Amino acid sequence: MSEPTPRRGSKGERTRARILDSATELFSRSGFHAVSLRDIAAHAGLTHAGLLHHFPGKESLLIEVLSRRDEVDGELMHGRDVELSPEELLDRIVDQVARNMGTPGLVGLYVKISGEAADPGHPAHDYFVKRYRGLRRQASWLLGILFARSTPPLPHDPGAVAQQLIALIDGLQTQWLLDPDQVDMRAAVITFLRQLGLDPKP
Repeated sequence: MSEPTPRRGSKGERTRARILDSATELFSRSGFHAVSLRDIAAHAGLTHAGLLHHFPGKESLLIEVLSRRDEVDGELMHGRDVELSPEELLDRIVDQVARNMGTPGLVGLYVKISGEAADPGHPAHDYFVKRYRGLRRQASWLLGILFARSTPPLPHDPGAVAQQLIALIDGLQTQWLLDPDQVDMRAAVITFLRQLGLDPKP
């Protein structure tokens, strides 16, 4: 089940939010290809024509669903009008992993759609290519600072470790979805970071 969007704003904004909530839930459950716009419209309590008034097609709706989640995560990661230290940003990454454990529908969406999007013809292919490039760049920058600030400096390659960290989180998400009682994603990420010599908050 997706996280509900706060029902604020105009009637049109509330309708768009309802469509996005329905699309998130159905894409999470069945993937992109198995869900039709008519399915999403019915789930949102709209006609097919009513949905098309807000979104021109399924591809644009999918990208909007994915982008909305990234915007929420960005606000939670960086805060609003607050400059965080590298150490605080590392703690925010761990906190985000913990938050994901409370939103299995959204985690399932990313796992399912990112796998489908490995096909260059998938409408979300370019989105995920850019997203992972951005994640690797940001993680490499952050880890490089943290490694250099350690005493003594840690001799790790920030780019290589960034790839490993992202791969760890993605792999843990799949294992957690399959067997949530046996997989603690937050604890596993903390263990990995401590093995590198970093010190995220417990």
